[in-house]
Amino acid sequence: MTRIAIFDLDGTLVDSDEALAAPFVAHGIPRDEITFGHVLADECARLGLSVDDYLALYDEELAQPFPGVVEVVSQLDRWAVCSNKHADVGHAELARFGWHPEVALFSDAFGGPKRLQPVLDALAIGAHEVVFIGDTGHDRRVAAEAGATFGLAGWNLRAESEPGDIVLGTPGDVLALLGSRPAQ
Repeated sequence: MTRIAIFDLDGTLVDSDEALAAPFVAHGIPRDEITFGHVLADECARLGLSVDDYLALYDEELAQPFPGVVEVVSQLDRWAVCSNKHADVGHAELARFGWHPEVALFSDAFGGPKRLQPVLDALAIGAHEVVFIGDTGHDRRVAAEAGATFGLAGWNLRAESEPGDIVLGTPGDVLALLGSRPAQ
């Protein structure tokens, strides 16, 4: 069976840690106090900054695809994005990279942290038909809550595996996991 990949964006498809941290640092927040994998509004509230002030300094040009991601995405017939990223920035980054997932849902679509069910509904498929690829413990929980297979984006050196994870060493490993092509 060929499954469909649903990707987290930041830290999975896109190496964006510095792009995400830079606005906080520019506002005087120490780099070591910044954490990743959250809804932007929650992290801004935790750090005492408005979302508008954060977005005013966000430079989407800093975020770049991880090596090998562009090649993998170009080989997928169907794929989707499920991300906590602010929707305006997320859609702008997808457009900048020339990526056209079948579905791309961001923080505004979930009424809180990301969930797979709205993406599954938009794709009109069940959880058994997808693999959710992510880089954080939150991503692992999102997959488990939906009953989907989880693949850890091991190409992100910040990603930490747990027992039972399917660890993908390179983006090319996604193709083999999906059952569509052998890993390159």
